Amino acid sequence: MECTVSWTGAAGTNSPMGFVAETGSGHVLVMDGAPDPARPENGGRNLAPRPMETVLAGAGGCTAYDVVLILKRGRHQVERCSVKVTSERAEKDPKVFTKIHLHFTVAGKGVPAPAVERAIQLSHETYCSATIMLAKTAEITTSYELIEA
Repeated sequence: MECTVSWTGAAGTNSPMGFVAETGSGHVLVMDGAPDPARPENGGRNLAPRPMETVLAGAGGCTAYDVVLILKRGRHQVERCSVKVTSERAEKDPKVFTKIHLHFTVAGKGVPAPAVERAIQLSHETYCSATIMLAKTAEITTSYELIEA
C-alpha cells in the first residue's frame, strides 16, 4: 500500500496549508490545516478535513467495513451501519489520540444483538488494522444501537 501526499500551498491555491493525497489505488483525498489567526501564513483555511480527522475517518471506515462484512457473512439482513467516532488527544506534541469511542448504529431485519456484539469484538480484536494500531496509544471503547428495520 502506498500514497503520495503533496503540499498545494506553494501553487497559489486557496490555502497555504493544503495537501492532496493520491492513493496507490488511484484515488485523491484533499486535506487542509486549521486556521491560525495569529499567523495566517502557517494555518489552513478549513477547506477540507484535517489530516488527523482523516485518520479517525479511516479507522471508522475500517471497523464499519468489518462489522458489515461479518454480519453479512453470518447471513444477517443488515440494511444500514454507521459509526460515530469521537476522540481525545494529548495536549502536547505529539498530539496522539488518547481516547477513541466508536458508537455503531446497525439497522436490519431480525439482526440479533449478540451477532452485532460479536462482529464489533472480532473487528477490534482481530481484523481492523486501523483501530488495533491506534490502540497502541489510545483507549478504545465501543457501544452500539440496534434498530429493527
